[in-house]
Amino acid sequence: MKYDLVIKNGNVVIEHSVEKLDIGILDGKIAEISKEIDGNSAEIIDASHQYVMPGMIDAHVHICEPGRTEWEGFVTGTQALAAGGTTSFVDMPLNALPATTTKSSLHLKLKSAENKAYVDYALYGGLVPDNLEDLEELSNEGVVAFKCFMATCGSAEIGDFKNVDDFTLYQGMKKLSELGHILSIHAENAELTDKLAIDKKKQGKTTARDYVESRPIFTEVDAVKRALLFGKETGCKLHFVHISSGEAVEEILIAREQGQEVTIESCPHYFMLDTEDFENMGPVAKCAPPLRSKTEQDKLWEALKEGKIDILTSDHSPCPPVMKQSDTNNMFDVWGGISGCQNNVDLMFDEAVRNRGVSVSEFSKMIATKPAEIFNLRNKGSIKVSYDADIIILDPNKSYTVKPEDLYYRHQQSPYVGRTINCRVTQTFVRGQLVFDLEKGIVGQPIGKFISTKSSFVKA
Repeated sequence: MKYDLVIKNGNVVIEHSVEKLDIGILDGKIAEISKEIDGNSAEIIDASHQYVMPGMIDAHVHICEPGRTEWEGFVTGTQALAAGGTTSFVDMPLNALPATTTKSSLHLKLKSAENKAYVDYALYGGLVPDNLEDLEELSNEGVVAFKCFMATCGSAEIGDFKNVDDFTLYQGMKKLSELGHILSIHAENAELTDKLAIDKKKQGKTTARDYVESRPIFTEVDAVKRALLFGKETGCKLHFVHISSGEAVEEILIAREQGQEVTIESCPHYFMLDTEDFENMGPVAKCAPPLRSKTEQDKLWEALKEGKIDILTSDHSPCPPVMKQSDTNNMFDVWGGISGCQNNVDLMFDEAVRNRGVSVSEFSKMIATKPAEIFNLRNKGSIKVSYDADIIILDPNKSYTVKPEDLYYRHQQSPYVGRTINCRVTQTFVRGQLVFDLEKGIVGQPIGKFISTKSSFVKA
């Protein structure tokens, strides 16, 4: 049989193992997986001595278009994702203006994305204090999940995202339970973190460590426990984003063992950077929840190695450089968000697989298979016959140092600049089409499509 593309001789990551296999791709789908594929094909890729894996599904990305495209737009953001080995992502409902909290704002987001994305994309809808009546419409329009903040967020600008109060959280969970949707939660106690920050600033304590101390682990755990209680009462499926502490992981697992439908994500920066790094790097490493101590980071690593963390995401949250600056070096004043989606796969493969013994199969599940399952992205996240040919090739022995000029972000800032990583994504294919090549860079025109829950396929 003649295929559009055959990837040969690679170490292919399939469900429970890694095997030397060939993959035949036809019309954007995986058509054959076997020991050897014969016959003429339009193109043959030799992946000898490299891993052939399902592309990452990054379920936590902030593309700030429309309204704040100068922070990060679909073109630059998805180029960075493609270069980092991501083939699909779920866009968060905040940081764009207006936030994606109504049918009309969702349509604005979709219009903004047309012919600009290099990888496939799904969308979140937001849960905010004034949109309980909009949730069903957003669901009908094809969002894959909903997101809320228990921590204070947003600005005074019209249309910006707002955190929920307890009433909105409870009522929102009731509605989303009826709709069968997942609610993803940023879990930090808003009242405590806000007032701890005020106390610090009154005392003139505004360093990186002061910021971290204003958002202690117990404020994350408290919010997690409150959300779990509401989830238990309402029957709502929950997903906790960017969990930063082992204690929060254990609380969630207790609820899961008691029958709640709940999943956990964390992000590379919580594994690769700690409070001391934040003190040394400054604003580029500020995020919320904040980076934790080395001791707490070790607990999170143990949770990951034991399979307690379901998925890895970037929480790519970019901004213009001026927002990361403070004349007084006040860490409470600068933007809290990390640009990191271009280095997700290789950074964590290097540390988790190469250095800490996580199996390649388990790593692949965390970045691709489980996100597809949690967010119902059908025919994605695995190398299987009939699945979308969303594939990356990774050289486990190609070292490189992260340089600003190699970053595709609108603003070339990242806490990983200067870090040497000992493996690298060399090619990225979205539905069988090459979108990134290490030698050529970004290839071709944007081909990304909207993944809607209204259908079981990628919509044109």
